[in-house]
Amino acid sequence: MKLREIPVHPHFSKYLPADPSLENRSRPVNNSCFSFVSPVVPSSPKYIHHSKELAKELGLEILPNEVSSYLSGEKSIPSNDFKPFAMCYGGHQFGNWAGQLGDGRAIIIAETDLNDQLYQFQLKGAGPTPYSRRADGFAVLRSSIREYLCSEAMHHLGIPTTRALSLVSTGDKVTRDIMYSGDPKEEPGAIVCRVAPSFIRFGNFEIFAARKEYDELKQLVDYTIFYHFPHLGTPSKETYLSFFREVSQRTRDLMIHWQRVGFVHGVMNTDNLSIHGLTIDYGPYGWLEDYDHNWTPNTTDRDTKRYRYGNQPNIGLWNLVQLANALYTLIENPQPLEEILEEYKETFHRDYKAMMLAKLGLYNQEIPKEFIAFTEEFLNRLKLDYTIFFRLLSEEPITESRFVEIISASSYLNKETVEAMKGYSLDWLGHYLEHLDYETTNWEVRSTKMKQINPKYVLRNYMAQIAIEEAERGNYALIDELYQMLLNPYDDQPHYQKWFAKRPEWAANKIGSSMLSCSS
Repeated sequence: MKLREIPVHPHFSKYLPADPSLENRSRPVNNSCFSFVSPVVPSSPKYIHHSKELAKELGLEILPNEVSSYLSGEKSIPSNDFKPFAMCYGGHQFGNWAGQLGDGRAIIIAETDLNDQLYQFQLKGAGPTPYSRRADGFAVLRSSIREYLCSEAMHHLGIPTTRALSLVSTGDKVTRDIMYSGDPKEEPGAIVCRVAPSFIRFGNFEIFAARKEYDELKQLVDYTIFYHFPHLGTPSKETYLSFFREVSQRTRDLMIHWQRVGFVHGVMNTDNLSIHGLTIDYGPYGWLEDYDHNWTPNTTDRDTKRYRYGNQPNIGLWNLVQLANALYTLIENPQPLEEILEEYKETFHRDYKAMMLAKLGLYNQEIPKEFIAFTEEFLNRLKLDYTIFFRLLSEEPITESRFVEIISASSYLNKETVEAMKGYSLDWLGHYLEHLDYETTNWEVRSTKMKQINPKYVLRNYMAQIAIEEAERGNYALIDELYQMLLNPYDDQPHYQKWFAKRPEWAANKIGSSMLSCSS
């Protein structure tokens, strides 16, 4: 099936209240789940890349010329009754209620049912909407490459995520101040086509509760349950609680996945959390390199570090509290909501411990949690590369000499400092070997299981930055190379061995590699 043959019909926009105004200017939108708005036609759209894997899953035959037309906003996918739209939502940003936010530059261009699964196709960077506030509605190539590659990388890591079908350049220039330093520059524009069952966020519910638009809140909750959580049954107060419990469980599982691979989202506002438990909105994200619980890649969050790596699970819970506050108006009883939130805390600590033990090849759940804390302290004090350390630990039986090799290969400290800390390192190794003695699985089985959860390759920021700089010169080969490598992040792939390396020195303090902002 070609893009132009996708059976597009309204769904979200059919069953939920629309903004009665068609005026496309920044404005308050009340009592509405969305606003109809059309993408801006780009001046010279050009195909850059597409996800063959996602296209295959969707049953699509992708032709580059169709991508540059239908997935850029230049042409509409034929439909008798569908009109593009942008969603209305609010959100808490950095802990404060921000009021109406909405899709300021993302426009849903198709809703479809493929293989008995609902999907929305959304163009990010397609132009202004009533929710753009003071922004222009466009996106730059830099941020679009990061979103495109990371969406697909996360999927192949086994982490729930929105997907990215295509990447297109627009031929237009977009002005951005990359570090908010008062030095704006023109950058090439681009558009990513994102795909998900829906792009409903916590903030979609929050906006109606905040405005006391309870009829619209109920309509949205009922729609979400009926079409996206149908196994929960007919909407009722009991169903609303089951819905919240499942969203809570999915959010908890997502947080464990992020911690497992060292992913730091960077902007965990409530408008950036998916009701489906998907990773959504790839902005100033990053991957742990030298282990640091307090690290965030987002310079906007540099002072408070609210969204630092170690705090992500707590923020997941905080965001669920805000969702519970919104749903409370339908449930009218705080106790069961509080019990579900308590479940999140209890089950997260249990499952996080099991995950960290599994990364170490340990499966005895009687091992005290203090050993996990010791391991985290050890990783931090030795400044060990999170990905490299655990992957090397998975490859050969551990001995003292092998352990010294692993430390040397994964630490960002100089040799003298590593040597000075050898006693401390061997103390950790001694505890680790004691726990290994009680494992009954043989090394080959344990190694295989460890490699299945300790990836060899992740999309380090410096890799994406090199690809961005090449693309800005018109060379897209590295985008494809990284894309191909990240299809199989748990495999050895010796032909990509050069990417299994610590962050280079030049990237330690480089904009785009270690320092990122929300500018996109």
